[in-house]
Amino acid sequence: MGIRTAATPPERSAGRGPVRERILEEGSRLFYADGVRAVSADKVIAAAGVSKVTFYRHFPTKDDLAVAYLEAIADEERALLERLRTDHAGDPASTLAALAEALGSVAGSAQFRGCAFVNAGAEYADAAHPVRRVVADHRARYAGFFADVARDAGADDPQAVAAELMMLRDGAMVCGDVDDARTVAPRLASAFAAVLVAHRGTPADA
Repeated sequence: MGIRTAATPPERSAGRGPVRERILEEGSRLFYADGVRAVSADKVIAAAGVSKVTFYRHFPTKDDLAVAYLEAIADEERALLERLRTDHAGDPASTLAALAEALGSVAGSAQFRGCAFVNAGAEYADAAHPVRRVVADHRARYAGFFADVARDAGADDPQAVAAELMMLRDGAMVCGDVDDARTVAPRLASAFAAVLVAHRGTPADA
C-alpha cells in the first residue's frame, strides 16, 4: 500500500492518448523535482519529445499542465483514503496507523521531495490561482477524511481533531524530506494516536 508521488508516472486512463500522457508524465516528474515555477513549458516539451503545437493542443497553458499534475496525484490519494476507511471500518486508530505506514513508505522513496501540494501551494500566493484552488480542494478533502475518522472515534470536536491531524501529516512530510524518513511512520502513528486519545469524547454509538 502506498501513495504515488509525483515522481512516479501517472497511470494511463481511458480517453487520454499516449502523447498527452507522455507530456503529463514528464511534466509531473519535472514539476515535482524542481518546482512548478522553475520548470518552463519549453523544458517539458523537450523532455516529452513533442512539438510546441502538440504541447499546447493538449495543454493550452503551463498552468493547465500543473493542474493536471496535481489532480492526478489527488485522485490516487483520495482513492487510498477511501480504501483505508473501508479496510479498517469501525477502527479509526487502525485507519490512522495504516495511513502513517503509507506516508512513511512514500517518504522513504529515493525520489521523495515532500508533499507535492504543500510545495505547489508555497509557489503560488494568489488563492484564486488554478493551482492554489486544486491544492485547497485536495486539502479540504483530506481534512474531511480526518474529521470522519475523528467522528468515528467519538472525538469531542472532530473538526479540531482534523486540523491537528492535518498539521501532523504536513509535518511528517517535511520531516520525511529533510530528516530521517525511517522515523516518519512510527512517530506519525504515535502522534495520530495521541491526538485521538486527547480528544476522546462520548463514543458516537453510545
